[in-house]
Amino acid sequence: MGGAGQRRTGGRTVADAERTAWRRRSTVRVVPPARPRKLAKVPFVELADGRLQGVVSSGSDVDRVYVSSIAAGTHAYHCSTNNNRPCGGLRGAPCKHLHALVDEALLQYGADRVARYLRADLADGAGTAGELLAALDARHEPTPAAVVFSRFLRHLSYLELPGSTVPLPELHWFPATGAGR
Repeated sequence: MGGAGQRRTGGRTVADAERTAWRRRSTVRVVPPARPRKLAKVPFVELADGRLQGVVSSGSDVDRVYVSSIAAGTHAYHCSTNNNRPCGGLRGAPCKHLHALVDEALLQYGADRVARYLRADLADGAGTAGELLAALDARHEPTPAAVVFSRFLRHLSYLELPGSTVPLPELHWFPATGAGR
């Protein structure tokens, strides 16, 4: 009739019902990309920490990457190397790395979602990086690159792991799915 501290209700224990409810609440819905994108130019893009942010490859040096971001609401933008050296293209307007970041975010998330996240008024039918950037009341404001670059490196480390069905200890908080206990 159930373990210690468990009541039976309608053939199921209360603990089973609570576990099932927890699993439903704990599962993150994965949203597929709006359109496929190539990862060579912008290998990492995310809507997180109140910013559209990501890592953009340098057009002139294969060993250099830039961390670019646009803050939601204030639309403050910044672009620097992963070592916090400012982008030379920031001359009173968003640089080419920011344009590339927005282009890839539009592919990944769609124009409506990106505009909503940034709290930007995007004209109907607008859907290019230039149109979105023009809709922003943007200004340059330096932001540190370390957190975004660190998340990118962590993302890469998961890609290097061999395929396995064994849970990763650092991700133990993800619920087991499909298997009843």
